[in-house]
Amino acid sequence: MIRAHLLISGVVQGVCFRAESKYQAQFLNLSGWVKNRYDGKVEIVAEGRRSEVERMVQWCKKGPAGAIVENVDVVWQEYTGEFEGFDIK
Repeated sequence: MIRAHLLISGVVQGVCFRAESKYQAQFLNLSGWVKNRYDGKVEIVAEGRRSEVERMVQWCKKGPAGAIVENVDVVWQEYTGEFEGFDIK
């Protein structure tokens, strides 16, 4: 089990990135959250099995239709198990 903290930049707000991230996380059985930041980036914390978290990171590099992802910064962290489900903040 692992945790990833992601910052996604580009045209990532106003394109359903949060809603689609939640759908992807639920599909991959991940827990955590996603939110829009004031600097125009999307921030995600995702926890779960390493293979599924890595799939989420790969998905974030493309994002939903309409998104233009310029960069995905990932910080790998220890799994905490503190989340129940995956929320949009």
